[in-house]
Amino acid sequence: MTTTAQDVITGKHDRTFDTLDANQDGYLDWTDYQKLAERYITAYKLQKDDRRARALQAFFQTHWLELLRHAGTQQDRLTKAEFVTASRLASIDTSRLNLADGAGHVIFDVIDVDQDNQISKDEFARFLKDVWRTDSPDAMNVFHQLDTDGDGSISRMEFIRAVREYYLSDNPDAPGNLFFGNA
Repeated sequence: MTTTAQDVITGKHDRTFDTLDANQDGYLDWTDYQKLAERYITAYKLQKDDRRARALQAFFQTHWLELLRHAGTQQDRLTKAEFVTASRLASIDTSRLNLADGAGHVIFDVIDVDQDNQISKDEFARFLKDVWRTDSPDAMNVFHQLDTDGDGSISRMEFIRAVREYYLSDNPDAPGNLFFGNA
C-alpha cells in the first residue's frame, strides 16, 4: 500500500515538474517559477504593484527557496528527482511555508476575478486556458470534480481542499489530484 501511495504522489510531482520546466532542459530553476508567476500576472492583467501580483511573486519565491532547502543541494537548479523529493518534503513541512495551504489561497485570490469568494466556470476556464494553456473540452471536467457540493462554483474551501489533496493525497480519485491530469 505504501508503494502505491508513493507512486501516486510521485506521479503528480513528476507531471508538475514537466509542466513547470519551461525550456524543457530537464531542470527547474528560479526562472521557471518566474515564468509561471508571469503567466498569472499577464493572464490576469495584474499590475506589478497589485497585492495579488506581489503575493504570487512572494509565494513562488518562498516556494522555490523551500524546495532548494529541502533538496539539500548547493545548486540553483533541481533535477526531476530532486524536485520530487523536495516537493514531498515541502508539502508536509509546516515549520515555514505550508505549501499545501499557502498555494491555494494565493492562487484563488487571482482566479476569483470578481472577488465574490467563488470561482465560476468562466473564471476556471480562463485559468486553464490563460495560465495552464489548455482548452481541452475535458479540462472543464476538473471544474465539476472540484465543485464538490455541486452548486456550480468552486468555493475557497473547495479550492483549498483540492490543492491540499493535490500535494498530500494518495487517493488517485481525489478531486484535487486532477490539476495535472489523473494520477
